[in-house]
Amino acid sequence: MDDAELVRAIEDNAADLLMAMGAAGGGEQRDDAVARWTIGGSPIDYHNAVVAASDVRAAAESLALLRKHEVPGCWHAGPSMPIPREAIEAAGFVAAGAEPGMAVRIDELVPAEVPGLSLRRVGDDDALAVWEATLGRGFGEGEREARWVASVYQRLGYDDPWQHYIGWLDGEPVATATVFLGAGVAGLYFVMTVPEVRRRGIGAAITYGALRDASAEYAVLGSSPAGRSVYERLGFREYCTIELYEWTPTG
Repeated sequence: MDDAELVRAIEDNAADLLMAMGAAGGGEQRDDAVARWTIGGSPIDYHNAVVAASDVRAAAESLALLRKHEVPGCWHAGPSMPIPREAIEAAGFVAAGAEPGMAVRIDELVPAEVPGLSLRRVGDDDALAVWEATLGRGFGEGEREARWVASVYQRLGYDDPWQHYIGWLDGEPVATATVFLGAGVAGLYFVMTVPEVRRRGIGAAITYGALRDASAEYAVLGSSPAGRSVYERLGFREYCTIELYEWTPTG
C-alpha cells in the first residue's frame, strides 16, 4: 500500500468496526452518499459515531438523532471527510482532541516480549467475561464501557474478523487487545494493561503478540497520547490524524 491507501485503510477499518459494533448494539444506521453513522446503540459517546459525511447538513441531522435517542455522540473526522470543522462545532459538537492514525507492515514489527506473559485468544463466553473484567479495570469509562463492549462482542461472535486477546502474567489476567480484520488491514483496538503492572512493557508485548500472526500485510490503529510512544517503538508511524468532536446531553 502507498501512503494514501494506508490513510484510507486507517479510516475505513475504524469506521467498519464502529458501524459493526453500533449495529450489534442496536444503533440506528445510516450509510449513503451524505453520511455514514451509527447512533443510539451505545451509552458511550465514542461509539455513537459519525464516521463519514459529505454535506454540512449531516452535522445538524446527527445531533437531532442523538437527542432523539438521548445518548452522547462523537464525530470521527479523518482526512477524507470534506466537512469544514467549523460546521461540526457550529451544530453543537465540541472539539475533543485527536487520535494519530498509525500503521506498520506486520513483518516489520519490532519484537516485544515480557517474561511470564502469555496471550490467549477469546473463544467463548467464559473467556469473554475475563476479558471484560480485565478491560474494566483501566480502559476508558471503566466497567461501564467494558460491559457494553463485551455485550456487543458476544453478539458478533468469536470468529474472524474479530480477534480478542487476554494477556496473562504469572497466571493472572492483566491485559487486553482486539484485532479487527477489515479494509484489507488488521486494526488494533482496546489495548489495555491493568494499572498495577504498567510500565513493564506489557502493552507492547500484547500488541506484538496479537498482530504478528494476523492475516494482513499492515496493522493500523488510532493511538491515545499515552500509547503513542509504545507504538512508535514497535515500528508504527503516523500517517494521518482523526479529529474527534463530541456532544453530551444536558439535563
